[in-house]
Amino acid sequence: MNKLYIGNVSAEASEEDFETIFEQWKIPHSGPFLVKTGYAFVDCPDEKAAMKAIDVLSGKVELHGKLLEVEHSVPKRQRSCKLQIRNIPPHMQWEVNYVTVTEFNTDTETAVVNVRYAAKDQARLAMEKLNGSMMENYALKGPSPSGRRGFNARGPPRSSSPGLGARPKVQSDIPLRVLVPTQFVGAIIGKEGATIRNITKQTHSKIDIHRKENAGAAEKPITIHSTPEGCSNACRTIMEIMQKEALDTKFTEEIPLKLLVHNNFVGRLIGKEGRNLKKIEQDTGTKITISPLQDLTLYNPERTITVKGPIEACSRAEEEVMKKTRESYESDMAAMNLQSNLIPGLNLNALGLFPSGAPGMGPSMSSVPPPGAHGGCSSFGCSPYGGEGPFWASMSSASSQPLAGHPESETVHLFIPALAVGAIIGKQGQHIKQLSHFAGASIKIAPAEGMDAKQRMVIIVGPPEAQFKAQCRIFGKLKEENFFGPKEEVKLEAHIKVPSFAAGRVIGKGGKTVNELQNLTCAEVVVPRDQTPDENDQVIVKISGHFFACQLAQRKIQEILAQVRRQQQPKPASGTQPPLPRRK
Repeated sequence: MNKLYIGNVSAEASEEDFETIFEQWKIPHSGPFLVKTGYAFVDCPDEKAAMKAIDVLSGKVELHGKLLEVEHSVPKRQRSCKLQIRNIPPHMQWEVNYVTVTEFNTDTETAVVNVRYAAKDQARLAMEKLNGSMMENYALKGPSPSGRRGFNARGPPRSSSPGLGARPKVQSDIPLRVLVPTQFVGAIIGKEGATIRNITKQTHSKIDIHRKENAGAAEKPITIHSTPEGCSNACRTIMEIMQKEALDTKFTEEIPLKLLVHNNFVGRLIGKEGRNLKKIEQDTGTKITISPLQDLTLYNPERTITVKGPIEACSRAEEEVMKKTRESYESDMAAMNLQSNLIPGLNLNALGLFPSGAPGMGPSMSSVPPPGAHGGCSSFGCSPYGGEGPFWASMSSASSQPLAGHPESETVHLFIPALAVGAIIGKQGQHIKQLSHFAGASIKIAPAEGMDAKQRMVIIVGPPEAQFKAQCRIFGKLKEENFFGPKEEVKLEAHIKVPSFAAGRVIGKGGKTVNELQNLTCAEVVVPRDQTPDENDQVIVKISGHFFACQLAQRKIQEILAQVRRQQQPKPASGTQPPLPRRK
């Protein structure tokens, strides 16, 4: 499979444009480019060259204002039934044990698997389930649901086809954001923009200098969109320009590298007891400090990471910091995609977790940031990670698409620090009312069990989507209000009640099911022994962990309970059929 399909191609694109792009990125090709309206084809000499083109160009390189989408070309007769799954752990052992798989090919260089299904529906279902799911900390990559129309069509939609617009742009990697002293912005831009154009061309990047925001501010943010290597090269060039300008203007103060990173990723960047950050400092020979949580505002969710040292050392530190940040982002996105599969009809757009530029996100509320927010990084109006949309912060009510049918209401008891009760309730109960309205759930805080109680129980009643939204905001609120330290990840305990006769199914024979549940979800799941069932013949299952782990464990346990309920339903007597209506 060395023939490539190039999609989302502008009508202005020519064969010479593709020749230039492949030459710039040093990607060999063995034949001419066949350019059609909206797409193109090209042959590569081998699979290695084809995979390099896909990894380097797809979703990352822009041509005439459109991000190219590159994938293996599939013959038309096979197109509806064949999938390519990438980013699989290379050491995995494979077994073909599904009758629907009629062809199986593994390229172990970066672990790519080609699977052909017997039916189009089976291939579509596999695509939806696998794309973004995690396998041993690897996020699997398959064809995008927004890729080829109808799962078998090519080119732009016909004018008579309703609802088939241009493909959305996909931002594979989060951008690099840096703060630079205002007095160096002119040197970075250069005369008539010559310097910044040269940086952009050399590093194959898109660079936005937010010089018009925050008039009079001592520092200006710069956003760099490119591959990780392109971002790092552009950052290093900018540091070199600033150092040269400082010498020319006899600026004697040290010019550290300042990175802007969303607060959601900082805890994982620091690591337990600061180990990750200490290792980066030791490996690169730099000194790294992080701005305090108190500097965060509703409109500025980013922390400033200051790196001091020689340019080469700072550049290496930037690579390590952003590598960890991107890993955290991809992990969160994969977990979010998995959650959306577990809760059918879940409206991710209403959750305010990720930017709308990410897969599955749509447009959201907008608001104008006040003076003092970093340019281009309002947590409401403009997200620093592509597109427009909130990240964690939006608290306004948002409508969501109704789930199919009427899902059953669930009750979850979530335990929070007793000192956090005031923050969850808010002034005159406003926060908990807004939260309840936003999530579509009943949220109440139970009375304290004694004067010295260190925890309080939040009772959340609502369907799965409401549970997801309510618990998400409570986890986020505790982090925002500093009830967990900068080096801590928010981990809470949740209790759900299950029928006593179903507790054994949650545990499994010899604890097999509960152990598998813990391995899958990374949450601690405990069914206390020797429990006395309550008046409703129910017992408690305890779930502890971070937000995504808790959610995944809750959903899996609910799946087990649903299976038990189905098995408890009386089966109709064999041979009986409903009476047929009489003919008049």
